[in-house]
Amino acid sequence: MTGAAPARRRGRPPAGSSAGDTGDRIVAAAVELFAEKGFHGTGVAEIGDRADVQRGALYYHIGSKEELLWQILRDYIQVMLAEAEAITDGSGDPVDALRLLIDSHVRLIIEHRREVAIQLRDVTALTGERAAELQHLRDRIQNCWQRMLDAGHAAGLLRTADHVVTNSLLAMLNAVSFWYRPHGDRSPGEIAAIIAATVLDGLLTTPAAPTATAAPTTTDERG
Repeated sequence: MTGAAPARRRGRPPAGSSAGDTGDRIVAAAVELFAEKGFHGTGVAEIGDRADVQRGALYYHIGSKEELLWQILRDYIQVMLAEAEAITDGSGDPVDALRLLIDSHVRLIIEHRREVAIQLRDVTALTGERAAELQHLRDRIQNCWQRMLDAGHAAGLLRTADHVVTNSLLAMLNAVSFWYRPHGDRSPGEIAAIIAATVLDGLLTTPAAPTATAAPTTTDERG
């Protein structure tokens, strides 16, 4: 009928509420619960309760629990990809780039360790296009690492660029999320420096000279 008011979407928040704030609360609650209980062990009603959002408003902001999982994993993977591509596109020395990649990856893994735990445990809950797109983003990150290993090997700086090294290195870095403790003896930067020294010393064709990042003298920035 001409002039009729448009139908209001079911569960739409009342005027004056902040959709952005509500959406952020829902995502934060889902991250906490998925990390604590797993994707399959968490109910939609629990997410609403944790976020203090009524069920009608909850479904206004999310299409499904899988969509929430997709958003959580996609957002953090995109952050990691942006840094990895900036490093590999901007560095002329592949060994220096690998050191920066390790530092970036460790720092972001620690910063997003709950999301990493969710991915390692529950990524198979994603289906169809969501699963395919997330895998594409992960492949792009791995490609950044492989490019630097290939460049270092081609330049005679690294012993090998075998993809086994790339896969193993990324698996080792991702595992930091399981054992890192915020009040431990090592800062994220120190952890990254130790891993970089250990890995690259085994890959370099000639021993590397000690660097300032390899042996930090302060732990003021502990995670």
